[in-house]
Amino acid sequence: MLEQRQMITPVDEKYDIFFDVINRFLGLFSMEAQQESQNDPATEYPFVAMDTRQVFDQIQFVSQYLWEQEEGGVDRLYSFIDIGCGIGNVLLFAEQFGFDVHGIEKDPNPCQVAVRLFGKERILAEDVFSFQRYGHFDVVYYFRPLADKEQQIRFEQLVEQGMRPGALLVANGKYSALDGNPAFIRLHETLPVWQKASAQS
Repeated sequence: MLEQRQMITPVDEKYDIFFDVINRFLGLFSMEAQQESQNDPATEYPFVAMDTRQVFDQIQFVSQYLWEQEEGGVDRLYSFIDIGCGIGNVLLFAEQFGFDVHGIEKDPNPCQVAVRLFGKERILAEDVFSFQRYGHFDVVYYFRPLADKEQQIRFEQLVEQGMRPGALLVANGKYSALDGNPAFIRLHETLPVWQKASAQS
């Protein structure tokens, strides 16, 4: 029988304190990034930090799922990319769960914060449409980077088509119909996590 790692359930008062402290720092950096954002507000969102508890739950689930697929014998680092990574807050969680983390962010102010945290070899100042290596990662994550619906759908389709079979997708705020796409299998009832099952999408 497959042994399971103990899942952390951050619901008690102790965890509330930790998450509240994290959120205070994220709020400060988010406000600064929004004030100095060079994104076009008509089509792109400035950096907005996703709820910390949701990030934790999603990445913990993905980590547990991959660990179970290897029957507890993971002998390599899984690669993780956050598309539109902002200041790198999601990557901090992913790194703590043992992922080899990378991010892309074209808005200069949050990008420079992420570079300071992870180094310029891991954070690329690149547009989501010009990036050509979505198929190189085991886990692809995003929190809807585009405000324009048509552009966001085009972005989502680009990512879905570019991913390699077997890779996991954490798609927050999606428009495309992943649940009706036979190339993707939903892995959790409530968390937005899918696995690409075939080369077609």
